[in-house]
Amino acid sequence: MTSRRHRSPPTGPPTAWSSNYTPTPSIATGSSRLRLWWREPTGTGEEPGTGEPVHILAYYGSCGPAKYEELDELLSSIRNGRYVRAKNMLLKLNKLKIPLKWDHVAKIAGNGVAPGRLHVARAMVEAGYVENLRQAFNRYLYDGGPAYAMGSEPFAETVVQLICRTGGVAALAHPWALKNPIPVIRGLKSAGLHAIEIYRSDGKVAGFSELAETYTLLKLGGSDYHGRGGHDESGLGSVDLPLISVYGFLKMARPIWCNAVKDILLSYADEPSAANLEKITRFRKLNNLKGYSTPSCGKDVIDQCLSSWLTNDEKEGDEFEAIRMKLAHIDISNEGSQKPIVKG
Repeated sequence: MTSRRHRSPPTGPPTAWSSNYTPTPSIATGSSRLRLWWREPTGTGEEPGTGEPVHILAYYGSCGPAKYEELDELLSSIRNGRYVRAKNMLLKLNKLKIPLKWDHVAKIAGNGVAPGRLHVARAMVEAGYVENLRQAFNRYLYDGGPAYAMGSEPFAETVVQLICRTGGVAALAHPWALKNPIPVIRGLKSAGLHAIEIYRSDGKVAGFSELAETYTLLKLGGSDYHGRGGHDESGLGSVDLPLISVYGFLKMARPIWCNAVKDILLSYADEPSAANLEKITRFRKLNNLKGYSTPSCGKDVIDQCLSSWLTNDEKEGDEFEAIRMKLAHIDISNEGSQKPIVKG
């Protein structure tokens, strides 16, 4: 996910943000990357395009995000902005005597995917204007470069707050790339930031362990793999984390994800429609649901969700039992369709 700006901690409700990516549903397989802008508070408003880029990672559990519509609205806004951004990059490249075709870039991106810099860079390579992706970025597409264009990205604190509201864990990626990391970290912590990357692919802590301790942030790490190519890009999954970091992450994340499960199931219990059931199965963690017929399937849905998403200890409790009982009268069947049908 991508975004661009930063501001002082907001006093009102967060504004909408969006991205080119969708939230990764797995507990352990990844996260969504949000590219934001940090801006020092000036008291003169919230002008976009000031400050420096900030990358935020959003970790969601197997249930996916709670309040999915709110997240999706923001993501849609960012995706739309990325289409405009990509076309502006092509306009700038055309002025630089590099006339790329939009259809070429869109084909590389794939159906329904908003093109980003990487797709433009690949089009430049295929058209023979540069030798490789690294050259495309170093010459034209780097931040502030001659073919660089900005998209529609939210303030970093807005994104962190949204991640927190939708049942995710928010982490600051590669803080060593920031020009002024301390005010960024301080502001994002006030917005609800949970973690910060300090472990790098070269094994160094990069001096940010103390900052993590100062602001009571979890210590994580990542390869920052973007698929750009080049000998200096770390491979996917190339960073080793201490076991204590993994334990600390899960200790913080599991209660957050557990609450997200409650929100998702309560939403379905309040309105047990086929549309809401489809939201529950959006991340395809309940494959056995396709074979349901009719008996007590409302409770079966809950039991399937709890078995897939939570540990035995987490799924025991009065709140989940109340949800089970609330859905005991709801029957669900497929009736030859791939989408579950709810029968009241």
